[in-house]
Parts: sequence; C-alpha cells; structure tokens
Amino acid sequence: MTSVLVLNGPNLNLLGTRQPEVYGSVTLADVEDLCETHGKSLGIKVSCLQSNHEGVLIDAIHDAKGTHGGIVLNAGAFTHTSVALMDAIASVELPVVEVHLSNIHAREAFRHKSFIAPVALGQIAGFGAKGYVLALDALAAHLGTGS
Repeated sequence: MTSVLVLNGPNLNLLGTRQPEVYGSVTLADVEDLCETHGKSLGIKVSCLQSNHEGVLIDAIHDAKGTHGGIVLNAGAFTHTSVALMDAIASVELPVVEVHLSNIHAREAFRHKSFIAPVALGQIAGFGAKGYVLALDALAAHLGTGS
C-alpha cells in the first residue's frame, strides 16, 4: 500500500481557534481525520505530523524518503521564508503537493512568494480543509494509485 506523509507547519496546531475568518473552524485533528479517511478510500496509508519547528519539518521530509511515496505539505509561514525546506524537498526527490487553507495569492503581498512551489508537484490554495483532499487526489493520480 502506498503511504503519504501529511506534514503541517507552524501554528496549524491552532486551527479552529486561530483567525477562523481566515482559516475556518476546522481543527488540525479534523484535518488529520479527513486525510486518513480519504486516504483509505484511495488505498493510501496517511501519516500525519505537525511541528512549529523548521528543523523537525526538515527531518520529517528527509525521513519520508524510502518510507512514503509523497508528501502533502502545508508549511504555513515557512512557505514564504524557508529555503531550507525547499532544499530538503529537492533533496529527497519525492512528489510534494503544497497546500494552503486560505488563498495566499489574495492576501498580503509577502504571502504571494512560495519557496515550496518551485520544487512541488503543484499548489492548492484557498479551498480550506478540502485542499488536503484535493492534494491527496493529485498525489494518488501522480503515483498511479487510488480510484
């Protein structure tokens, strides 16, 4: 069975209470349950991890090589600042789908730049938690698994 890592970055542990007008009322636990359930429907095992620490995210990306077929990544604010995450993704050569709950391109100008996008399979933004489902569908299609 194909395995996918769903990796969430800083402040996503606060989903449901942090700026619900921007990020919605869904919690991180809800997102993880949604991903695991949808993954099962695609024949994909989903593992979830969240960290507020850049190094932990980098280690998780490194550890994904040889363990997972791909990564769904919501790097949060690190999207706009982390060359280190970009380099880690490029180094492991796994397909990565970048996800954002909000439409980063309709927000502050500094959020328009993504260091993840150049090394990602694609980017999904602005669809709330549904973006994770779309990302899993995209990875399943790319990996040739699922329905």
